[in-house]
Amino acid sequence: MSPQHRAWAQRITVVSWLALIALCLAWELWLAPLRPGGSSLALKAVPLLLPLRGLLHGRRYTYQWASMYVLIWWAEGLTRAYSDHGLSQWLAGLEVLLTSTAFVAICYYAKWTRPSLLALEKQNAG
Repeated sequence: MSPQHRAWAQRITVVSWLALIALCLAWELWLAPLRPGGSSLALKAVPLLLPLRGLLHGRRYTYQWASMYVLIWWAEGLTRAYSDHGLSQWLAGLEVLLTSTAFVAICYYAKWTRPSLLALEKQNAG
């Protein structure tokens, strides 16, 4: 795939990842916290910061492990979409959407940056 495809996959990943961090914080601090005034469940956004630098810099290895890492938040979103009610249920649905988008974009980025494909592109260009 072209460098533009890789750039789009990276952009979609980073935007959905940052939106997921913002959602986790807003959800548990202001929008629909478990306890009035905010909940310590907002700390679930902190582990999302671990792969952020690698995602921003396009490190293939980070994309590979982040594809499995993001599934933790996907499972949490599915669970809460099923068990919660009201606004929290809608926010859980949004979490599932963001994690699914990130997962697909991450997988495409990892696929399109595999060494064999990059070597083939370089060989065909030269």
